[in-house]
Amino acid sequence: MVTSPDLDRSIILRDSAAAVRHLVRICFKTGPPTHTGVELEWTVHDAADPARPVDATRLRTALGRHTPTALDAGSPAEPLRNGGTVTLEPGGQLEISTPPRPSVAALISATEADIAQVTDLLAAAGLILGRSGIDPHRRPRPVVETPRYRAMRDTFDRRGPAGRTMMYSTAGLQVCLDAGEADQVGDRWAAAHAVGPPLLAAFASAARHAGRRTGWASARMAAWLAIDPARTRPVWSPAGAADDPIDAWVSYVLAAPLLCLRRRDADWAAPPGVTFADWLDGALPQSPTTDDLDYHVSTLFPPVRPRGYLELRYLDAQPDRDWRLPLAVLTALFDDPGTVREASAIAMPVAHRWSAAARHGLADPALAAVAAALLDLALTALPRLELPASTHDEIQQGVRRRLAAAERRDQ
Repeated sequence: MVTSPDLDRSIILRDSAAAVRHLVRICFKTGPPTHTGVELEWTVHDAADPARPVDATRLRTALGRHTPTALDAGSPAEPLRNGGTVTLEPGGQLEISTPPRPSVAALISATEADIAQVTDLLAAAGLILGRSGIDPHRRPRPVVETPRYRAMRDTFDRRGPAGRTMMYSTAGLQVCLDAGEADQVGDRWAAAHAVGPPLLAAFASAARHAGRRTGWASARMAAWLAIDPARTRPVWSPAGAADDPIDAWVSYVLAAPLLCLRRRDADWAAPPGVTFADWLDGALPQSPTTDDLDYHVSTLFPPVRPRGYLELRYLDAQPDRDWRLPLAVLTALFDDPGTVREASAIAMPVAHRWSAAARHGLADPALAAVAAALLDLALTALPRLELPASTHDEIQQGVRRRLAAAERRDQ
């Protein structure tokens, strides 16, 4: 995917116009949509007793030289053999981010190799990767503590327990797609959002948390939606479909409250309610820099986040090799401008139904019908991905199983 050129991150922003110029340069990088990336998260469990807590020492021992610096400041944090980066979320969830590839086949091959390497490292320490979008066994508890995570927890605690659930118990699957050529950005931006609720419903895997049924198909997304609408609500909605994506994103960023302020000490707490726009207007003693703005953007978690490319953040983690299914579905739907528009038109009637998708999944008839239509469209487009025959057949069979489930629920 197209990446941002080197920018001076230390420029002082003296007014909102300067902040807008910076965001415009970095949020949507246009060009041919050729690269695809994926970021996979899992909860981590003791192989013999998945309800047993896994502490930071055990994770550090298992990961060795691949341990992220958030857990061990002295770690070399070496990439995996195929270039993937290992990070750890606050509850000890493990994430692999494989560099984007120009073909889905290459991305799948590299990611599978990275997963196999991590799986072997964990197995040697008696650990395994989870199989769902939320921890089905354990209550939320911190494992990795940093000033950022402490500030996040304190901020989210003001609104209730959902923040801790999200931080310590959830695991997602993120697909990263190029924004596309300048004349494609609007369609790709709208479609990335519109297909979100039906695909969330189709791939929901987070119904059980801490030993009990939650009443949600995706308790992971339920937690995200309950945290803080100013930083987790969708940027795009059918009601604002005609809005310019860049204008919508800039407004979202500037209106969002600060989550934390980086300092040399351990206290990164931000003044409650102060937005980035307030900071630009002099609410804090020092003016923000472009680096501060970039960091603020990293604390915003909408279902689709523009990072030069489009980061689709709404899917639950999948069991075993099923992570390839939503990856293939989304890349097939976005492979051709006509398919992008068709997918958006199919999904538009349910494009606003994020909460219903998280609550009911495919038990909602309207979402099931749209999900079935999207999966069928993806199967039609799947040959264009030019996957190896065995991979194509496995993914086609997996998507057909999901399609059959959606069709049964639609009847």
